[in-house]
Amino acid sequence: MSVTFLVYVLVIVVPFVRRAPAPPGTVAEFDWHFFVPCRDEEAVIGGTIHYLRGTFPHAHLWVIDDDSDDRTTGIVRSARRNGGTRDPYIHLVQRCRPEARTGKGHALNAGYQQLREWLDPHADPERIIVVVVDADGRPASNCLDVCAGRHLFGDPRVGAVQIDVRMINRDQRPVGLRGPRRWLGTTLVRMQDLEFRTAISAIQLSRGYTGTIAMGGNGQFTRLAALDSIAGQSSTPWRGSLLEDFELGVHLLTNGWRTGYTADTHVEQEGLYSVRRFLAQRTRWGQGTMQCARYLRQVWASPHLTTLGAIEVMYYLAQPWMQLIGTLIYPVPIMLTFWRATQDPHQVFTWFTSGAWILFVAYCAFGLLPFVIWGPIYRARCEPRISLLRSLWFGCAYAVYIYTFYITSWRAVIRLLRHRNGWAKTRRNNETTIIGAIAPDH
Repeated sequence: MSVTFLVYVLVIVVPFVRRAPAPPGTVAEFDWHFFVPCRDEEAVIGGTIHYLRGTFPHAHLWVIDDDSDDRTTGIVRSARRNGGTRDPYIHLVQRCRPEARTGKGHALNAGYQQLREWLDPHADPERIIVVVVDADGRPASNCLDVCAGRHLFGDPRVGAVQIDVRMINRDQRPVGLRGPRRWLGTTLVRMQDLEFRTAISAIQLSRGYTGTIAMGGNGQFTRLAALDSIAGQSSTPWRGSLLEDFELGVHLLTNGWRTGYTADTHVEQEGLYSVRRFLAQRTRWGQGTMQCARYLRQVWASPHLTTLGAIEVMYYLAQPWMQLIGTLIYPVPIMLTFWRATQDPHQVFTWFTSGAWILFVAYCAFGLLPFVIWGPIYRARCEPRISLLRSLWFGCAYAVYIYTFYITSWRAVIRLLRHRNGWAKTRRNNETTIIGAIAPDH
């Protein structure tokens, strides 16, 4: 498993390092609609509305309030009445319990349905682009130009595009934390930034060869015609998985649409300082991946995916399960060695010094090298101002960071076994109270 994974990493590094920017397109050829799902987002939604309206003045902004308990709705209404005149580009979609708070996908479906009702019946869905942005998201000012390019939405076969993701607070220290907790929080955010801008970006670029580029929850662009093609009679393009973004991509690919990815632009979001909130977020992602295993037959049987593409999707869906197996298999050689050392320490010492130590070096190399290399790559491609020594430290820290997914995979499978499928909202760094943080399990 380790050797296979090392080869896989080396394969995806090549297209990432060799990537060259592509020419942008013409924004005016499309109509742009931002979807911002919100649930208790008073801490960030005001700034996001101000940023999106100022940066993309001709794009419509659809704020989908998922029955917030805080001032989210009031802030949106105030923004719509800016200067006493109603802003026709800001739309508020309100959901109420019991239909609300059942997941991000359901909230996005409500936005899709409202958009469909608002549009002129003769509007061309081929040139209408829906952009999903988190309540703390900051898309780069060039994102519409880039996504309008001929290789992306300029190609009528492309149904969706995912852009690069960065942590907006990667250079900021957490307020209110001191000592080791402050250091840990700062390092955790840096690891999230490194993960998205190197490893995940490289994986997405390599998927361009297999035709299986996946969608992310933030910075996800989708052609309305593509959403229409999978919405069905219930008008629900999103199907309710805890990993609604990846699930959407699977439906688009198996229905014949192409998906694209670009690192020529990006969306910034808030990285998490708290280990507890980070583990909760990644547990939800892991559980969502496990839920999407129900699409394995659909993926394999789709005539629109090549055999290599189907294998790539299946490999991704298998990763949480492989991590479960890994936690059981990887410790076995070490445990057996220590057990044998208690029985016959002299024999173990002789065996180790006579050449067996090479096995342990190789064991560590195959387990760490695929992650450590991303530190220097992060310096070379993303953050050239950091030193080489610090980039090596980032690589080592990233190796430790990745092993937290073994924890989240077990947490995810336990939630599945207990039929706890509720959608847990990740709290913002500056939230001090938990207001409706967990949706009822069902």
